[in-house]
Amino acid sequence: MSETPRTAALLLNLAHAFDHLFLLIFATAVAAIAADFGFARWEDLMPYGVGAFLMFGLGSLPAGKLGDSWGRRPMMLVFFFGMGAAALLASVTQNAWQLAGALALLGTFSAIYHPVGIPMLVQGARKPGAVIGVNGLSGNLGIAAAALTTGFLVQALGWRAAFAVPGLACIVMGFVFAALVPAEAEPPSQRKRATAVILAPGQLARVLVVMTVASATAGLLFNLTTNGNGQLLVERLGGVVNDPATLGMLLAAVYAVSSVAQVVVGRLLDRVPLKRLQLIIVLCQAPLLALASQAQGWWLYAALVGVMVLIFGAIPFTDAVIVRYVDDHMRSRVAGLRLTLSLGFSSLAVWALGPVVKASGFGTLFLAMAGISLCTAATLLVMPGEPARATS
Repeated sequence: MSETPRTAALLLNLAHAFDHLFLLIFATAVAAIAADFGFARWEDLMPYGVGAFLMFGLGSLPAGKLGDSWGRRPMMLVFFFGMGAAALLASVTQNAWQLAGALALLGTFSAIYHPVGIPMLVQGARKPGAVIGVNGLSGNLGIAAAALTTGFLVQALGWRAAFAVPGLACIVMGFVFAALVPAEAEPPSQRKRATAVILAPGQLARVLVVMTVASATAGLLFNLTTNGNGQLLVERLGGVVNDPATLGMLLAAVYAVSSVAQVVVGRLLDRVPLKRLQLIIVLCQAPLLALASQAQGWWLYAALVGVMVLIFGAIPFTDAVIVRYVDDHMRSRVAGLRLTLSLGFSSLAVWALGPVVKASGFGTLFLAMAGISLCTAATLLVMPGEPARATS
């Protein structure tokens, strides 16, 4: 199987950026939306966004099945056009429940990318770790773009434009993808197997269970931070920086710097045993999260950079496990099942974020996240050792 052509790879990486950008528009603009809808505090509106992240997980299973059985290219077209339409719908909502419905629809279409786009990108890759690392960088630059563009659009045109402008851009991307990416000769489920099985069924099941649990706990950290960091900076940098656009730039810089960690980790995945590397990264999270729980001002900002470097750096591992141990003809289905379980659980973070911060503050939240990172490390200890490499 040949590697994904460069044009298709570029568009798939851009799609990853769009995926994460759309999922964080609401969290970045939540204060402006809350004021418009008559909420006294942003924390009270935050639970209405949980539908997007719940469907981001639950929608992964049918998306993965369709990716393998129907084809990955047509599913990516559904992704682009569906995401764009859902964002436009969100931009015209008039109350919190309408917005919650539009966000749930947005999450449903956003669920397509990870079980479909990443397997499409890595099929035939000679160095899948490096490919996953660059793809992770793209996704996290989308997170940075959400902080940057949403802040400017909210300030200049209002929160509705923060949904509408990217929505139109996503639809345009869909037409570009349709024009430049050729149709597949056959869906993945009908292709000849190309990867030797290198784990016994029992060991493979153990690996996938461990990685699903680790992915769920890592997803909690990812959702709690990426959805809460904007308001964290408002609170902890208050009196130092107050302009929403400047705060958006500072947050975008955090994500841009942190995204480089995924490129580094991706390259290391092709050279270093997976379990050892992931344990090191996860164990380093806890002390930095504890430090961030107490820091203020620019010290908080520095600690947040370190926290996000380690949280982003942990992301590539689950995709690397699937690429290494699961044959391409069923990768979308396996990825979809894993994402449904782990992301469905980690979506609880979006529902809990507002109430927890309102009741106990960001300090308690970050200490709880330090405990979650230690739970992730404990889970990884039962991961089987590195087996022999697969042959192509």
